[in-house]
Order: sequence, then structure tokens, then C-alpha cells
Amino acid sequence: MSKQTDILVVAPHPDDIEFGAAGTIARLIQEGKQAVYALCTSGDKGTSDRSITPGQLAAIREKEQQAAAQVIGVREVVFLRYPDQGLEDSPELRKAIVRLIRRFRPETVMTCDPYHRYVYHRDHRIAGRVVLDAVFPFARDYHAYPELIQEGLEPHKVKELLFWGSEDINYRCDITAAFDLKLKALRCHESQVTELGIENLAPWLRNRCSEMAKGEPFELAEAFHRALLPP
Repeated sequence: MSKQTDILVVAPHPDDIEFGAAGTIARLIQEGKQAVYALCTSGDKGTSDRSITPGQLAAIREKEQQAAAQVIGVREVVFLRYPDQGLEDSPELRKAIVRLIRRFRPETVMTCDPYHRYVYHRDHRIAGRVVLDAVFPFARDYHAYPELIQEGLEPHKVKELLFWGSEDINYRCDITAAFDLKLKALRCHESQVTELGIENLAPWLRNRCSEMAKGEPFELAEAFHRALLPP
């Protein structure tokens, strides 16, 4: 059954959204929008601690992601639970994302940029590319997945894509008023903040967002490549 929302955010791992887009999402929710998160993996490889199993880490990171989403005011979090470091540009994953798009019927889809060059997590490249293909043309076309029609999931046209982590930035969102929420949400990912060794998270994050706002009439920003879809 379809449930209309405004924003669908698809990420490879827990914490990717908080680093890349949580301030923008918080601002949009404050403006009356609704958002849903979809996590392709549960981040079960993201640790240097050899005493923890992948299953244990996945459970920890899902709880962290739920807490972070609650801080921002997200309506729902969906975990697809593909293996961390194991995403593939496969018909199965593409169909799963198309199902989400048709289920939630968002105007805006957000994900990581698949075209970031050189050193970049492979799951990010794959997730971004699969989401792009799912949005256009597969979610749009009636005959793409007839079995989804049988599930009551009619085609849907997304209006815009926002890619974080882009090297081709053409859109910056003012998150000055939402920065504290972004910081609070990121702190929910305690396992990853500890893993990254960021001792002073607040000034580090503020400096990062200040750099993204350079040349703009506001103090702090998140930066994206924005693509408009055919009507």
C-alpha cells in the first residue's frame, strides 16, 4: 500500500545521512515536510573492534540510526539489511528501491553521489547509481515491474534528486538554524564517532558546514548536486 511522503532518503549505511544531509532534512521537516529514511545496509563491517561480531554491530548501528532519525523528526526508518561492503548494482536491489519509491511516493529523493571520483566507499557508488536508475526510469514506467502493480504500487514520478558528497555542487541549503539538530543526530552514532577518532565533534562539524557555505549569504550549509526530473 502506498503512503505519500515528501522526502525519501536512501543511504548505504547508518550515519551517512547525518554526515551528508541531516541539517537539510531537519529544516524541511520544520517547514512541514515529511521524511522517510531507507538504509541499504546496517553497517555490520564498520568497526576496528575485533571483539564485536557483525550481527552485534548491525544491531547497535540500527539503534543509533533510529535514535538519530528521532532527533530529526523522521516519520519512518526502513532497513533493507543488505550486507555491508556487499551492495551490487543488481535487479534485486533496484527493484527494492523502486518498491520504496512507489510505496512512499516522494517529491524529493536524496542519496549519495555515485560519481565521486577515486577514493570513495564502493557501497556509496553503488547505492547512488541504483537509486538514480530506480528513480528514472524504473519507478516511472508502468511496464517496468508488473508484479509491483499487483502489489498495488503504481508508477510514480519523482520531481528532484539531491546527491550529497558531490564534487559537482550546484545547490547549497542553509542549515544555520538546523545545525544543532544535525550535530545532535550525528552524536547518536556513538560507535562511528568513536571509530573515526573525532575528539571535538562540534567544531569539526561546524567548520565542515562553514566551508560548504562559502560564497553564500548564510553561515552554515550542506552541499548537493541537484537534478530535476522530467515532468
